[in-house]
Amino acid sequence: MAERRRLADRMPVFPWDRLAPHKATAAAHPDGIVDLSIGTPVDPVPEVVRRALAAAADAPGYPATHGTPALRASAARWLERRHGVRVDPEAVLPAIGTKELVAWLPTLLGLGEGDTVVHPELAYPTYDAGIRLAGARPLPADGLTALGPERPGLVWINSPANPTGRVLGADHLRKVVAWAREQGVIVASDECYLDLDWEGERPLSVLHPDVCGGSHANLLAVHSTSKRSNLAGYRAGFVTGDPGLVAELLAVRKHAGMIVPAPVQAAMGAALDDDAHAQEQKARYGARREALRGALEAAGWTIDHSEAGLYLWASRPGLDAWGAVAALAEQGVLVAPGVFYGPKGANHVRMAFTATDERIAAAAKRLEALAG
Repeated sequence: MAERRRLADRMPVFPWDRLAPHKATAAAHPDGIVDLSIGTPVDPVPEVVRRALAAAADAPGYPATHGTPALRASAARWLERRHGVRVDPEAVLPAIGTKELVAWLPTLLGLGEGDTVVHPELAYPTYDAGIRLAGARPLPADGLTALGPERPGLVWINSPANPTGRVLGADHLRKVVAWAREQGVIVASDECYLDLDWEGERPLSVLHPDVCGGSHANLLAVHSTSKRSNLAGYRAGFVTGDPGLVAELLAVRKHAGMIVPAPVQAAMGAALDDDAHAQEQKARYGARREALRGALEAAGWTIDHSEAGLYLWASRPGLDAWGAVAALAEQGVLVAPGVFYGPKGANHVRMAFTATDERIAAAAKRLEALAG
């Protein structure tokens, strides 16, 4: 019998496990830890969503992998209403949270050994993880020119970006789409922070007509309700774009049983149909962002990019990423080192402003000890 090849052996150490010693230091603070290392929602699930979930709770049968027509219509309406993007509801496919989709997309598209998948230089680690799961080769975007005549099987883009909050402008996105079409390459755009813009140019979907000229050929856009609607615990997202690619994903997901539970589908539809709760939540995040940013800058930190999303991309003279993590942990504040997202993050940390108002205020007060 051939020796079993362990899939886990392809994977790097889960980054956040390396934060354990610093988490212990931060937790020892007399006033408790302020955990800004992960962008997990802490505010209540909107009432309109909870009502929809409860109303759909009697769901004894198997749900549709493609999602209900009502959910797909809600997603299409939201994209047009909020982002000027028109899609056929048939080209909407629910996902069990967008991390699941990011991790499995290369595999679902049939990519594997011998294929190269490009991801941003500073990137959410799951892009790399999903490429490795498929057995393909991950390549940061700055190495793209080294490919020569080789064509990647897939290119990931992320705007607004995690961790930096950078927004790719329309000109940049158009160039990516034009290049990919010349090469016959699929572009997958992770757009889970699209609603959370703060300053500068408003983010555009890769499916916006100003970017793609009205054709969604070879394009996929990935959307989440975790950030907009506090539904991280529901695992509720969707992908849309090229109808042929969506149909291909649907065919594979049917075989694999990758199905969003029926009550969650109903809840996701209610969330996408209601803009009021999203606007209220964005206002909460905006206030927390301002409080944390003001305290950081007063304490001598520099904020780069951070035009959108739920994080501040911060640095302080004289400290590398891990030095900054250690210094903040001594004040009871836990953040993520920029190197979690790639070598170019070696001098930055990512700070989420998804903590409660009380914890953000506590962090701002503690930053005073680092001033000067």
